[in-house]
Amino acid sequence: MILRTLAVGRLGTNCYVVACERTHQAMVIDPGDDVQDIRRALDEIGAQAQQIVLTHFHFDHILAADPLRQETGATLAIHEAEAAHLTKPPALFRFFSPNVPEGLVADQLLHDGDVLTVGDIRVEVLHTPGHSPGGISLWLPEELVVFSGDALFRQGIGRTDFPGSNSDQLLRSIREKLFALPDETAVYPGHGPATTIGYEKQHNPWVAVGK
Repeated sequence: MILRTLAVGRLGTNCYVVACERTHQAMVIDPGDDVQDIRRALDEIGAQAQQIVLTHFHFDHILAADPLRQETGATLAIHEAEAAHLTKPPALFRFFSPNVPEGLVADQLLHDGDVLTVGDIRVEVLHTPGHSPGGISLWLPEELVVFSGDALFRQGIGRTDFPGSNSDQLLRSIREKLFALPDETAVYPGHGPATTIGYEKQHNPWVAVGK
């Protein structure tokens, strides 16, 4: 697996480019802004974007999604519970960014347990709601890697004061879905540095084991 991490947009959202070493087909996760930087990262590794996957519909994760789709021909995917929010975002988001797109329609609606492939890489969809109703994490079992969106951060969790958020649901998602992964799993979150499942079980003040 080839992995590139870019901090994009005004909130420094982590956009991930995941490419197959053999085919150089790529998945772009959460293209939050700065489409030219994402294209440059693809060019540097000689990869072609085949899929764009959004972990959730929030503005800082989607601003470059449609420009990147138009430039590369990649398909755009999001969980089915987020589709309507992607097409018509909450008015609240306009206070954060005037460039929030409306009318954005995904090419593929995802469900818990779906399996995506990018070249030789197998990606399992984990529905991890709470930060948003259709938030997902992307689990790569052969790589022992999970992209957790804004569900789980290093020693933190996603905020739950947005429309459709639910704090109890988020804690369940983390404990029942993410903490069920092997301790050595690398966690690449939507913001901030990477961590591991084992580290968060022991040190995350919100969801550490025994809390």
